[in-house]
Amino acid sequence: MTPLYLDHNATAPLRPEAKAAMVAALDHVGNPSSVHRFGRDARRIVEDARKAVAALVGAPAAAIVFTAGATEANNAILSGCDRPRILISAIEHDSVLAVPDAAETLAVGPDGLLDPATLDAALTVGERPALVSVMLANNEIGTIQPIAELAGIARRHGALFHCDAAQAVGKFPVDFMALGVDYLTLSAHKFGGPQGVGALVVREGVAAPRLLKGGGQERRRRAGTENVAGIAGLGAAAAAALAGLDGFAALSRLRDAMESRIRAACPTVRVFGEGAPRLPNTSCLTMPGVPAETQIMGFDLAGIAISSGSACSSGKVAASHVLAALGIDRAEAETALRVSLGWTTRPGDIERFVEAWITLRQRAAHRSSAAA
Repeated sequence: MTPLYLDHNATAPLRPEAKAAMVAALDHVGNPSSVHRFGRDARRIVEDARKAVAALVGAPAAAIVFTAGATEANNAILSGCDRPRILISAIEHDSVLAVPDAAETLAVGPDGLLDPATLDAALTVGERPALVSVMLANNEIGTIQPIAELAGIARRHGALFHCDAAQAVGKFPVDFMALGVDYLTLSAHKFGGPQGVGALVVREGVAAPRLLKGGGQERRRRAGTENVAGIAGLGAAAAAALAGLDGFAALSRLRDAMESRIRAACPTVRVFGEGAPRLPNTSCLTMPGVPAETQIMGFDLAGIAISSGSACSSGKVAASHVLAALGIDRAEAETALRVSLGWTTRPGDIERFVEAWITLRQRAAHRSSAAA
């Protein structure tokens, strides 16, 4: 049985363009900081990738700082912003939630969106300089936040704005300048690049903490010899993702068809975030009465890789703080799973998943009836 991968939000398969760029980079020798020919060749690889990432996110190339991924960049901004007050949404990724010791949490609505009025009210209270951190798109339910409006509110209050865009970049057009944020973070492996490399985007004129201290690499923002092969893969994946944005948007038709067929087979199924703007590839839906862990094992036996609607760490299914923030009771939240499509997904994959979903649901219902 051919394995079927429907967990692109966890990590997307490596694009062939990225693999080829990495292999080619590995054939080069030279430190990008060296002034001889070998160093200049390595530097050219890094700077070409910087331009490709800048084009993908609508930012000047000089704004791009290469990192080991969004987690590193998120940690650096939140722990080193030198702002005594930090406000974050209740549905942020753990790499944001776990960093500030005394962050103020902003509630979201049942649709998973942060109401701009909520941020405005929070910033109206108190006079301490603030940093606001709100993700562009949620990794579990796919909801897309009104970042430009939120960033405008923050600016009027003199607050800095950080946006974790790891789940958004490469999935729909992202324009750093139009969003109006001060900091934006991304990871290559979310859109077909290699794991372990990403970028921090910093608005011109805005101070940013040094991610690593030492040499003068990355305009003195992150010391250490650059990961040339990883950066080359990131750049190639960025170019491929930019060229394929229209095709990625078309995934929404496959997702909607999948949700429609599942709902026809089980009218009590619930799709979280469906009333709000969503990533075109993401669906978080329940299988009533069947725990997510049971579903994941059942699909795995059927050769299909998906994940639970909750954040998974260390290979375990944990309670979802995102669904809890939406007001979903724990019992229902524990029946949710996330299906995330990507650049490798084809219509036949959706047919196979829906058939497996219906079969698993029927088996669970039969066992329940037999036990009764």
